[in-house]
Amino acid sequence: MSRIAVIYGSTTGTCETIAGTIAGKLGTSDIFSAADLDDAKIAAYDVLVLGSSTWGDGELQDDWFDAVEVLKNADLSGKKVALFGCGDSASYPDTFCGAIGVIYQAVKNATVIGKGVPTDGYSFNASEAVNDCPGRHSH
Repeated sequence: MSRIAVIYGSTTGTCETIAGTIAGKLGTSDIFSAADLDDAKIAAYDVLVLGSSTWGDGELQDDWFDAVEVLKNADLSGKKVALFGCGDSASYPDTFCGAIGVIYQAVKNATVIGKGVPTDGYSFNASEAVNDCPGRHSH
């Protein structure tokens, strides 16, 4: 059975709550803040579920600033990676969930699963999180 970790960046607690829900659905108790991400944790898991809230103009949540560099330099061969994010499409329609696009760029050489999730029902102008069309996809 695959070892799964859910890793989140959360300032207000919303993304942390969602991470907990996802971990529960996946049957793992291995959940931690991106601030605690290191090479040993990456090596210990087969599946990494990575989540972040988005701040300002599509910026990473603070816990991800160092963690995204750890991911960029990590050996992700043989790993599966899934992404989830929190964002505000009404207040930030031009950068909706942009932090996920930043994280995706750091892990795109891994096997990223869950691509192509429909954006129906969301109203935004652009998002770095939308696959195959970063920053140019409108809804």
